[in-house]
Amino acid sequence: MERCSWVGSDPIYEAYHDTEWGVPERDSRALWEKLVLDGFQAGLSWITILKKRENFRVAFEGFDPEVIARWGDADVERLLRNPGIIRHRGKIEATIGNARAFLEIGDFSAWCWDYVDGAPLQPRFASQGDVPTQTPLSQRMSKDLKAAGFKFCGPTIVYAWMEAVGMVNDHTLQCHRHHPVALLG
Repeated sequence: MERCSWVGSDPIYEAYHDTEWGVPERDSRALWEKLVLDGFQAGLSWITILKKRENFRVAFEGFDPEVIARWGDADVERLLRNPGIIRHRGKIEATIGNARAFLEIGDFSAWCWDYVDGAPLQPRFASQGDVPTQTPLSQRMSKDLKAAGFKFCGPTIVYAWMEAVGMVNDHTLQCHRHHPVALLG
């Protein structure tokens, strides 16, 4: 079975790739969680985030934006002492601010999916080297997220997130998931 070349042979990566990555996500809270995790991944490997994802979910109250939006300095300090997550003050504070921005947007799923007219983009890349790290669309979406009050959402983070949540199907053509994911649109 052939997979996208970034997967390697780690069972955690294989499971993530085969069951989750690129599958269109329509739930607003789940979209927000994945955007937050992609922000925490900045400067780190994605496997680090995957290994800590359940710890993040516990520490961040299931990524409930209504709860997180009410957090303050004491919560930041509490999270900075949590060895189960990435302890980066800027990213933790950004998550709290991003929860507030998320709530201001309203229907986050509709807001996000409007960028792709409600349907996943279907590029047909032959190799991983052909896949961009950002696009004009991710640049625009990043700019709009920042204007809405989000942080840690640069165009490269946004593009990785768009791939992860299935707004763009970047499984390469030889990958066994390319065609099945394309049908999920």
